[in-house]
Amino acid sequence: MNDLCRDYPILEYDPAPEAIIEPRRIIQPRDIPPRCVLTFFQDVITTLREQGRLQEVGQCRSELCTHPIYRLELDGQLLIVAHPGVGAPYAAAILDELIAMGAHRFIACGGAGVLDREIAVGHIIVPVAAVRDEGTSYHYLPPGREVAASAAGIVAIEQVLRRHDLPYILAKTWTTDAIYRETPDKVHLRQSEGCVTVEMEAAAFFAVAQFRGVTFGQLLYGGDDVSGAVWDAREWQTRGSARERLFWLAAEACLEL
Repeated sequence: MNDLCRDYPILEYDPAPEAIIEPRRIIQPRDIPPRCVLTFFQDVITTLREQGRLQEVGQCRSELCTHPIYRLELDGQLLIVAHPGVGAPYAAAILDELIAMGAHRFIACGGAGVLDREIAVGHIIVPVAAVRDEGTSYHYLPPGREVAASAAGIVAIEQVLRRHDLPYILAKTWTTDAIYRETPDKVHLRQSEGCVTVEMEAAAFFAVAQFRGVTFGQLLYGGDDVSGAVWDAREWQTRGSARERLFWLAAEACLEL
C-alpha cells in the first residue's frame, strides 16, 4: 500500500516539492513589483480603476472569470493589486500564480463574520493564526489544527495601525469551506479555541505562503454576526468607507514589508 494512504484522504499530505501542474512551469515570471495587496473588495478596485489609479499589467484566468492584475503607485513606490476570488481553493490558486509571476510579499484585506457580537461592524481584526477547517491547506502543509500568519506580516500591519492610532484585535480566525454549516456547536467550539472571526481563505493563504516561502499577513474587518442563534447580516457589505480604509491600510502595510 502507498505510504501516503490514511483512513481519511484529507490527511494524505505529500511533501513533494513539485506537483504535476507546477505554477512556475506554466506561468512565466513577469516584470511586476514584489509587493502585492490581495483585496476582496471589488468595489474598491472598480473605483480606483475608474479614477485611473490602477494600470492593468497582467491577468489570472479561470472558468469563472478573468482576474486582472493591476499596478498601483503609492508614496512613490509600486505595488500590485488583485482580487483573489472567493473560497480557499480559488484564492490559494490565485496566490500560487502570483508567486510564480514574481510577487513574494503579500497583505490581504477582506471582511469576516464575527463570533463575538461586541465586535462592531468595521472593527479591524488582525489574524495571527487560522483554524484549518477547510481542505486546501492540507495539500500544502502536514495535518494540523492551526496555521500561523507570517510574523513579518503581522508586525508590518501593527506598525501601520499604531501609526494611525486605530484600535484593532489580534486573534485567531476560523477558516471554513461551508458558510451554510456554521452550526451553533461549531461556533461555540471555535469560540473556545480563541477564534473571533470566521471566513473562507485565511488558512489556505497562510499555508501556501509557508509552503512557498513568502510573507503573508491579513487584515479583516468585522462583518456579519454569527455568534447568536439567529444570523445578523448587519449590512456588512455596504460599509464602503470601512472597506476603502482597510484597503489603504493594507497597501501601506505592504510597503512596510
